[in-house]
Amino acid sequence: MTEQVVYVVDDDQGMLESTVWLLESVGLTALPFTSGSEFLNACEAGRDACVLLDVRMPGMGGLNVQEEMRLRELNLPVIFVSAHADVPIVVRAFKAGAHDFIEKPYNEQLLLDSVQQALSKCSLSQTHSQGQQHLQDRLASLTPRERDVLLPLVQGYTTREIAEQLGVSAKTVDLYRARVMKRMQAQTLPDLVGMAIAAGVVDALRLR
Repeated sequence: MTEQVVYVVDDDQGMLESTVWLLESVGLTALPFTSGSEFLNACEAGRDACVLLDVRMPGMGGLNVQEEMRLRELNLPVIFVSAHADVPIVVRAFKAGAHDFIEKPYNEQLLLDSVQQALSKCSLSQTHSQGQQHLQDRLASLTPRERDVLLPLVQGYTTREIAEQLGVSAKTVDLYRARVMKRMQAQTLPDLVGMAIAAGVVDALRLR
């Protein structure tokens, strides 16, 4: 199982240490940083992690760090922890995709619950992303003729109709259909249809 990590970014050394201690007390791995730039240099894309981020810090503030994460495609859930939770800052943080915004001094259980939710969200996102990649890889392995059969097949056309469309025999279509099912690792036709919808090959609303 991939190790889950919490990046903790806060220029207040005392607050940084107490937050790291709290996270480690429940078995989480916490990586401390006293500046946004230090964190950005160490942050790894695709890691099973979330970020606890202070808003006001010397140099690069939390909102700027969040924006830089977006530019660098560091798609990790961000939890802002700040004593400066005025409405415009909170609104801006959530509009930019923040997972949560917690005021200092924070309730320890509230913080831990938010971290666990963020880590679960990250794990689900990674699993979905990996599944999509595997699906695209299987689609890419199809030959042009197999793709010609796949599309009408998942759209609900019969073997005979597909044969007429492609100008081949029904037996040939059955042969290609079996190959498509095997390459796509689909056990049933509904499985194949679900894969095609998930991959964006067909629109669920346009099926027969």
